[in-house]
Amino acid sequence: MLDNVPFMIMIAITFLVGGIIAFAASPLVRKFAHIVGAIDVPRDARRVHKTPIPRLGGLAIFLGFLAAVLLFARIDDAMRGILLGATVIIALGVIDDIINLPAWIKFIVQIVAALIPVLHGVTIEFLSNPIFFNRAPEINLGFLSAPLTVLWIVLITNSVNLIDGLDGLAVGVSAISSISLLIISIVLQEPNVPLIVAALAGACIGFMPYNFNPAKMFMGDTGATFLGFMLATISVTGLFKFYTVISFAVPLLILALPIFDTISSIIRRLLRGKSPMSPDRGHVHHRLIDMGFSQKQSVVILYALSSVLAFAAVVLSTAIELKGIIFIIAVIVAIAISVRLFGRKKPPGNGANGANGGNGGDDPTITKTENDSNENGG
Repeated sequence: MLDNVPFMIMIAITFLVGGIIAFAASPLVRKFAHIVGAIDVPRDARRVHKTPIPRLGGLAIFLGFLAAVLLFARIDDAMRGILLGATVIIALGVIDDIINLPAWIKFIVQIVAALIPVLHGVTIEFLSNPIFFNRAPEINLGFLSAPLTVLWIVLITNSVNLIDGLDGLAVGVSAISSISLLIISIVLQEPNVPLIVAALAGACIGFMPYNFNPAKMFMGDTGATFLGFMLATISVTGLFKFYTVISFAVPLLILALPIFDTISSIIRRLLRGKSPMSPDRGHVHHRLIDMGFSQKQSVVILYALSSVLAFAAVVLSTAIELKGIIFIIAVIVAIAISVRLFGRKKPPGNGANGANGGNGGDDPTITKTENDSNENGG
């Protein structure tokens, strides 16, 4: 497919259209957020940004993505289900960014949204067998296919939401994940998936100038849950159906950062006798801030980690001889960084404003902790 020049040009155009429309729509969405009152106002000690900042930025990402997909991608039954589910997620996010919905309502609506693509055939029917000495190359999930797919979609939807705690973090990690999905889908000669992920990556990058530190706008639950939903469903349509030896690890590697942060957050809170939905300052980005890194430095570090894992996923899906080696190296690197981050004690005097403690000449205050609002819904 790499030698199919017209198709590669179409992918590039899709990417550009998604980015341009998202960028152009961002100031309009920002005005709309002010009109409807979707403003993140720092009312308590957990919010460390000092001025009210509009949310709803995810609406601009959605508009850029939707326009590019409708113009260039093929809308088959599976894609129709994904778009319908994404629309439900966007509607939920917009309402939540305005009036702050209870967590249980959001969870139920997310399950409903996940069921829509599942009913349109977007399901994980097989998983490659992780037991190498077993002769069966894949595991047929059978009746577990639908519930496991719903679980996967809801998990990734909330995982991206949970890492949306620093300016530009979640949208940047989503862009990196989308680009890795784009490369893999091109190599695997998928006919439609490359256009869809190109639209998503372009829309993410188009919004990023408004979300970098200091952020002019947050993407809110609207954007974080939409990106998680799209990454989850696209990975099902484009990756889980390939039954190579350890291909089950590819989507896990691409989305490893938000998955790890979510699972560790749930375990941490349960061990402390708290609800898994309760907010805290134990996320990986909080750890970096508490170690003395500035917000921009923390985001760059997590971009780098996400890129390493995404690169490992790309190699894992394309270079058969290197699969085992790359997979092991990626896991070791991820574990080493995780142990370093979660095992290091907080320096004295560092907390919410730990970015000021010696390293942070580039941002005197942390202007955003979107998790303060996002974790209300887990």
